[in-house]
Amino acid sequence: MNMTDGDGLLMADKAYTRLRELLTGEGLRAGQFVSMQDLVGMLGYPLAPTREAVKRAESMALVSVVPKRGVLVMEATPEAVRECFDLRAIFDQEGARRLVHGGADADSLAGLRARHERILEQARAGVTTALQREAKEVDWALHQTLAAALGNPAAAAIYALNRDKIAIIQQSRPFLPDRIVPAMEEHLRILDAVEAGDEEVAAGAVRDHYRHTLRWWGILG
Repeated sequence: MNMTDGDGLLMADKAYTRLRELLTGEGLRAGQFVSMQDLVGMLGYPLAPTREAVKRAESMALVSVVPKRGVLVMEATPEAVRECFDLRAIFDQEGARRLVHGGADADSLAGLRARHERILEQARAGVTTALQREAKEVDWALHQTLAAALGNPAAAAIYALNRDKIAIIQQSRPFLPDRIVPAMEEHLRILDAVEAGDEEVAAGAVRDHYRHTLRWWGILG
């Protein structure tokens, strides 16, 4: 009996992992409605663990269940965009301050800078689909570096969930070529301030990046 229960829990965990991959990747998009039966097919797990996975995702506000109909992926509303990016900016500002005081080794920062500079140079010459994907990866790497500098497991858990929400939101709008160059430049200004040891300028550069990001999403103020 215990083995059966254990297997059931393990299957539910695997189903959730797969659901999360679909939500944060390209399998499901923000605002998409999907029936439970279709979701069973997409996840590749039976109905019971699929339901458990959906319940877990719903508890995290990644999806909502529509009774007798199916599952609705969180929508990329202006309110959701502002809320998620605002939370990231709050954490990133403190992360930038802590980086100034030795939250990351010099080699890691140098490597991150080199990746940004290479993408920036290539983007100015022309943006390809492959470069768009790489730019997105580097974008995440910068923000993850700021989050890791907090050194706080509780904060890391909140940041990780918020990252998943942002990933879902971003599926509704690709990382377009006209955003790649300014985003890389904004990131480099954050790194410049961190390497210069100026925590106030670093935090200010994070706030500027946040404001430009909201404008790109069509949100002012």
